[in-house]
Amino acid sequence: LSGLCRTLSQKVLATPLRDLERVGIARILSALTDDVAAIAWAVSNVPAVAMNLAILAGCAVYLGWLSWPIMLAVFGVLLLGAVAYRVLVYRAFRYLQRARDTRDELFRHFRTLTEGVKELKLHAERRRAFMQERLEPAVEALRRDSLSGLWHHIVASGWSQVLFYAALGALVFTLPRLPGVTTETLTGYLLVTLYMMTPVWGLIDSWPTFARGRIALAKVSDLGVTLSPALADVSEGAIAPGSFEGLELDAVVFAYGENGDNAGFVLGPVDVSLRPGEVVFLVGGNGSGKSTFVKVLTGLYPPSMGALRLNGRIVDDKNRDWYRQHFAAVFSDFYLFDGLLGLGGDDIDGRAQRYLVRLGLEGKLRVEGGRFSTTALSQGQRKRLALLTAFLEDRPIYVFDEWAADQDVHYRDIFYREILPELKSRGKTVVVISHDDRYYHLGDRILKLEYGTLLS
Repeated sequence: LSGLCRTLSQKVLATPLRDLERVGIARILSALTDDVAAIAWAVSNVPAVAMNLAILAGCAVYLGWLSWPIMLAVFGVLLLGAVAYRVLVYRAFRYLQRARDTRDELFRHFRTLTEGVKELKLHAERRRAFMQERLEPAVEALRRDSLSGLWHHIVASGWSQVLFYAALGALVFTLPRLPGVTTETLTGYLLVTLYMMTPVWGLIDSWPTFARGRIALAKVSDLGVTLSPALADVSEGAIAPGSFEGLELDAVVFAYGENGDNAGFVLGPVDVSLRPGEVVFLVGGNGSGKSTFVKVLTGLYPPSMGALRLNGRIVDDKNRDWYRQHFAAVFSDFYLFDGLLGLGGDDIDGRAQRYLVRLGLEGKLRVEGGRFSTTALSQGQRKRLALLTAFLEDRPIYVFDEWAADQDVHYRDIFYREILPELKSRGKTVVVISHDDRYYHLGDRILKLEYGTLLS
């Protein structure tokens, strides 16, 4: 189970961001929890199934040694029963498959429940509609399909037992009437048939486990992440300060395609260059393509057309991860980790503490052993903590997507008048998405996007 979780997590990290966005968080979480457990449970049952099959094979050889004609007749009857069993369990499999599909829907509703709990508490009608029209129907569908699948399996299991005992009765009442059947043969068949009951029931009882494992494996495969290579380390090692000479976007185009969010939206063609030690403001209205631009710029979205060149070197699939290591970013939908993961060096706690003081967070949390004492902060404070992490990353290029939107006037002024000039003086390239037009004069350039087209 641990190995499967580790492998699947690595493959999720190796999957392109756009593919993960198309799949959706609910399906990924369901795969990492329910599906991984189902696959692991099925795999853990393989030794028992193999042992039961080996026992049945040995019993078949012994029965054949006693009498081949009788053995063929007995196994012929069992084969007919297996065909009927297969028909019944196929219907059970379809119900279990539908139940698994419903789990993806439930994960989406659970996410709504946890992330939208404040809004649900404030609106009784919305809360009622969510429960009655979204969550409860999904729970009922899961219950109904799961029970139907198990019921069909029970019927199939009961049918197999009836057939098995019918075969046993046939042996008892029919074999003595056949010519040439000795007492030793009859006794051997009865004893071996009774002995076979345990492995046969074991195989039948293991079917739901393997059915769920098969469904889970198909779901994981459908994600597409299993087709991605495992995550590789950055082959060119750490990036030394001053290694950034310039970045060019040459006729770069990115298209979302016709399905999903932002369907039909096209960014570009974009021709722009970035140099060390400059502050660039990226402006434009909502939906103009600013966030898409920075995802392409940072290598999270590969261009549909055109090329990115870093230090004159074309960025492709082989070196895209190396390219991404040049960026430190605080996105509008940033994630705040619980510590300084991946960051080290001398006195990392001390350096972090100095930034805490500068950003007004010294009384809110501590940094001990590279871990934050808490992340339960306001949105503005969380963004300042994310900015602290970006400072300590010390990358050549910084990207801030609406960082100042959740800050009060004091920290907004510190950001534009102190932090950006400091990064510029250190030779960093800074790209800032902002609507604060009264600070635009502090930048070296202003790039304006309008409906995916770069105007300036």
